[in-house]
Amino acid sequence: MSTGKALRAGLVGLGSMGRHHARVLSGLEGVDLVGVVDPMGDKFGASQGAPILNTVEELISLGVDYAVVACPTHLHEEVGLMLAEAGVCALIEKPVAESVEGARRLVEAFESRGLVAGVGHIERCNPALRSLRARLEAGELGDVYQVVTRRQGPFPHRIADVGVVKDLATHDIDLTGWVLGRTYVSIAAHTVSKSGRSHEDMVSAVGRLDDGTMVNHLVNWLSPLKERFTSVTGERGCFIADTLTADLTFHSNAAVTTEWEALQAFRGVSEGDMIRYAIPKREPLLVEHELFRDAVLGKEADICTLRQGMRTVQVAAAVLESATHNRSVSLQAEDLATHGS
Repeated sequence: MSTGKALRAGLVGLGSMGRHHARVLSGLEGVDLVGVVDPMGDKFGASQGAPILNTVEELISLGVDYAVVACPTHLHEEVGLMLAEAGVCALIEKPVAESVEGARRLVEAFESRGLVAGVGHIERCNPALRSLRARLEAGELGDVYQVVTRRQGPFPHRIADVGVVKDLATHDIDLTGWVLGRTYVSIAAHTVSKSGRSHEDMVSAVGRLDDGTMVNHLVNWLSPLKERFTSVTGERGCFIADTLTADLTFHSNAAVTTEWEALQAFRGVSEGDMIRYAIPKREPLLVEHELFRDAVLGKEADICTLRQGMRTVQVAAAVLESATHNRSVSLQAEDLATHGS
């Protein structure tokens, strides 16, 4: 890919997420937003002046280098395959596809043509989680024992085609594997549906990663409390990331013993210092776009690949299978490659 001139980018979908993609793309250095596809038109004036098109074929005819796919999940596979067939790179919103089979077809379509393609798992670009990952890689926590995530809040009326597992839990599944560089080997889950919709709106899941780390996920859109919580507990203490505020704190195990006898009997470790880190807080969506742009240009860039996105869909499918059949589900051997590959 030549770096002599700006990349020509397109966008498919001007929904609640697509509008943000249009805003970022229109100001992204080294990129020109040349067209936006949405049969409903630009109802909110979000296209940033780019021409509004009715079909993906029209976008392809403009000679785009890559496209961002932000249409409803059930259309991801169809649109992605069209782009791959035309030799266009793609950044596809999460989840990458509605089914494992659809995700696999997308992987094969882009990989067989040597095209750069990624999935918009935006939590990978959250400042708190990027800092957490770097600290874990540096060994600051020692052995990791457990990851706990809580993602809850009011029902998002924009969501109509999937339940809370595919819409929200996929965030936590991906970020857990990415932050630790590990892969799920088993999952057990329960779901409930209380909002009158056909899809589940609450899930509680317990899983295990390939190094033995225990994982707990609580996800729902039935709570008036909005929470985005990730904790990683290990040998030297506990990291807590709040991805709403992009804050990262560390609660350390203390070297000083507790002299209060009642607490000595209760606590497995003694409390140490609590550190709140000062970290740069850039907009995650901008970081995601910068990384994908660089990947299209052939530069080294840490994007979420389609294959990684497929593994997240596989785990999400296992969550739903477990909840349906009331049993733990083991992930197949083909899913056990390192998450970072």
